[in-house]
Parts: sequence; structure tokens; C-alpha cells
Amino acid sequence: MPLLREADRENLRKELTHLHNPVRLVFFTQALNCEYCALTKQVLEELIALSDKIQLQEYNYALDREAVAHYRIARIPAIAVTRLEPPRLLIAGAEQQPHERDYGIRYYGVPAGYEFAALIGDILDVSAGESGLSEASKSALRQLTEPLHLQVFTTPTCPHCPRAVRLAHKMAIESELVTADAVDASEYPELAERYQIYGVPLTIANDHVRLEGGLPEAMFVQQILQGLSKN
Repeated sequence: MPLLREADRENLRKELTHLHNPVRLVFFTQALNCEYCALTKQVLEELIALSDKIQLQEYNYALDREAVAHYRIARIPAIAVTRLEPPRLLIAGAEQQPHERDYGIRYYGVPAGYEFAALIGDILDVSAGESGLSEASKSALRQLTEPLHLQVFTTPTCPHCPRAVRLAHKMAIESELVTADAVDASEYPELAERYQIYGVPLTIANDHVRLEGGLPEAMFVQQILQGLSKN
């Protein structure tokens, strides 16, 4: 049974006509011991059917260890949102392969409910290769000197979670030092317990800075960077 209604599919088709470069959704799954992998795959398959500029690459988490290491995948189901660009080197007579630009954007868990809209927004941003952040935020991120790993804990029914997810992912697009995960807290109870998550959205920066709520962009970026500077 389809997850998307026909009206939703039509609206998405129109929205996805704005894609620039092709986008690859790199999906990590396995047949056993992954309760939400099949549902995640169905979401992605229905999505890629809406645009020829969205590709799906599937890997087995248990078997494709090289890919797991390359994309730094920590758990499943997982999705990396990457951009496909023209080949960097043109060699006469050789088959040319597109270059993949990986911004470090990850989804752990089914991108369902409100998080599906976040995924669509990320696809559009990655395709354009532009974060859409303000000049003030871009300037602040240029001051980063060490890697920043953001984990945004969400649930599908949280209306404020997509704001935090999108801002974290925009930061990853803007800075090569930033990687950002959207993590469904309801699918990974061990992580919810580890980080003592009692409400969402909750953003964890480098495992020690905590930021609660779906804050405006300027406050979100400022508080994360200030928190890092205090540790």
C-alpha cells in the first residue's frame, strides 16, 4: 500500500522540478534485526519515483563494510544525502563518472511524519549546493577550527523538530568541518537513555553541548558555537 497520497505525490513532483544537480540517497539496511529498514526503503522508493534527479544507492550494513566505513554509518536504517556533480577530470575516450559530494548529512531512522518534509528540504538544498544560511551564520561558521558533530534527536510527531534538523544540516552544507545526524529517538532507545532525552528536539554537539527546542537560526548557531567555546 502506498505511503504517499496522490495529491501529495503531485505536489512533490512540482517541488522537485527545482532540483539542480542530481541527488543520491545512500541507504544502509539489512534483512535481519532491523525493524524499520523495510519501511524506510518504501519511503525512499516512493520518493525517487517522483524525480529522475534523485537516485537510490543501497548497501547492506552487515556485508558492505567498506561503504559503511566510507560514509561513517553508525546504525541502521541510515540515509546519507549526497550531491552528484560532473566529473572533475575529462579524459578523452574514457567513461566519465559523476563526482559525489558528501556534506555529512545523515538520517537515522524512518524519515516519516514531520521529518519527511525535512528530508525534502535537504534534498533541495543539497542539489543546489547552497545552505541558505544568513551571512552572519556563515561568518560564524568560518571561525570553526575543529570538527563539529551534531546529533538532532527527533520523533515523527514533533512539529518543531524539522527546524532543528534543517538548521543542523544547513550548517553541514556550509562548513566542511560540520557533520549532522537526524536521529529518531523513538527508534534508538539506547541513545535516548545515554543522552537522557526527555523531550525533542534536542541537539547534542560533540557529545557534550545540549541545545533544547526548535530555535531560530541565529540563536541556534550562536548557542552551539558558544557552548563549544566553553568546553
